[in-house]
Amino acid sequence: MILEHADIRIDPTNAVAFEEAILRGASTVIATAKGFKGFKVNRSQESAGRYILMIYWDTLEDHTVGFRQSDAFTQWRAIVGPFFLQPPVVEHFELVGKS
Repeated sequence: MILEHADIRIDPTNAVAFEEAILRGASTVIATAKGFKGFKVNRSQESAGRYILMIYWDTLEDHTVGFRQSDAFTQWRAIVGPFFLQPPVVEHFELVGKS
């Protein structure tokens, strides 16, 4: 399983609308993508307007090819993109261990 980690920055005055949009977009658009396994959204306690979106995928290609190169990605960005102060910083991780 692959973890997509997206560091998102928005104007904190738009937090309520952004949170509604990101949850709606993830649950109605991303959740339909091949290889999607689940997501989490966390709000920073120290940095207003900073969020971490974590999406779990079966494979890296399910995200980078299957989702990113689909019409669903365009739909997703239409929902959340207007809130971004800058493009999100996205990285992918593999699980090494857990307790």
